[in-house]
Amino acid sequence: QVQLVESGGGLVQAGGSLRLSCVVSGYTASIGDFGWYRQAPGKERELVASISRSGQANYAESAKGRFTISRDNADDTVGLQMNSLKPEDTAVYYCNAERLPTYGGGGIFGRGTQVTVSS
Repeated sequence: QVQLVESGGGLVQAGGSLRLSCVVSGYTASIGDFGWYRQAPGKERELVASISRSGQANYAESAKGRFTISRDNADDTVGLQMNSLKPEDTAVYYCNAERLPTYGGGGIFGRGTQVTVSS
């Protein structure tokens, strides 16, 4: 069983920065990609960024140039550096892990961390 615990959320002014961290525990060898999702009030959860086991990163258009996802396979942590934050980035951010097909596939989510950007 893999568990994800996020931290680093908070209140920041527009233009500021935050760094989210996700500590991964359990059988991490069963995990392929990691990702960060977010869900704003009244909206569906959306993928912000993902990173493969080899370190290849992909970003939503809204995150390109501002956010950077990282993973440390040795420490089992996943990070999301968010710069130039905008009020529309306000949401609950969730760490995500995708099980490899060999282990049944499917996604795992943490409980989330709130990010609030004031104008």
